[in-house]
Amino acid sequence: MLSHRRKAIVVEAASVNHPYADLIGLELGESEDGSSTCWLSVAERHLNPHRVVHGAVLYALADTGMGAALYPSLSPGEICATIEIKINYYRPVSSGEIRCQTEVVYRGRRVANLESSIYVEERLVAKANGTYSIFKLPEKVSEDR
Repeated sequence: MLSHRRKAIVVEAASVNHPYADLIGLELGESEDGSSTCWLSVAERHLNPHRVVHGAVLYALADTGMGAALYPSLSPGEICATIEIKINYYRPVSSGEIRCQTEVVYRGRRVANLESSIYVEERLVAKANGTYSIFKLPEKVSEDR
């Protein structure tokens, strides 16, 4: 159960401009503290020369889903960033709706680990495991950088 403050953070996160998600047609569904669902309807632009969805599209679903699952647990002023994601591709995808379900596996103070399962219909097509850094942005960034 999310507190009112955490619910406000989730609403704020959902309204953030995400140009890359818009570019590939990625839709974010329910995002709660510790889980998220996102999806994408396969279009011509997602296919590689072999006429299957490019692996980077599935990776983008996992990466975005992981951020969406972790974001509600962050304190005000904190952000998260991908350290590493490992993905296994099990089946080629050429059409349909791709759904990514993500769960937080571990949430520490500075590091989190998440797992995404990617489906077309009810068939598992890929699985990803990611590690994220949790940190506060500096109040003022030096102009020397």
